[in-house]
Amino acid sequence: MVNSESETLITDFNLIISCARGLENDACSEIWFLLGEIGDNDPKVEKTEISGLIVAKTSINPIEAVQKLRSMLRKAPEEFRYTLKVVPVEIVIPTRLKLIEQTAADLSSKIEKNETFRVTVEKRHTELSTREIIEAAAKHIDREVNLDKPDRILLVEVMGGVTGISLIKPDDILSVVKEKRAETG
Repeated sequence: MVNSESETLITDFNLIISCARGLENDACSEIWFLLGEIGDNDPKVEKTEISGLIVAKTSINPIEAVQKLRSMLRKAPEEFRYTLKVVPVEIVIPTRLKLIEQTAADLSSKIEKNETFRVTVEKRHTELSTREIIEAAAKHIDREVNLDKPDRILLVEVMGGVTGISLIKPDDILSVVKEKRAETG
């Protein structure tokens, strides 16, 4: 990913935020404000080279940040004008299958014996196939797979040369549009 000002690789982030294409600057300002409202005094927010995608580094645990943003969305939905989805990221690595395999294996220790899982891949700007990413990520996970209602999701977010990986519960992703629709019934 590229920071539009310095053309350097962005590797220090723990949230991936999607917005409408062309509205990245507005989304950056909005998520910076929203993170401040939930208690982060100095969040870092940057555009990526991928249209409709920005990243943020918050001092708040990323999964907790998503939950706080969800709570804020319920109280003040009008504050969310440009942010479409917020995804927590636990680990950022270079995009290499061996590193994805190792990182997934390390995170999988947090999946309880009785829990099910699935691997979800979101990929942009890569020639790697979804299948080879899933195979690498799941290679060392000895748990039952449930594609429909898993207890845990191993989320692999490939963005060119950088990949964010998280082991999350299904409700750890904030989909602003779905939540607003659910609230209005």
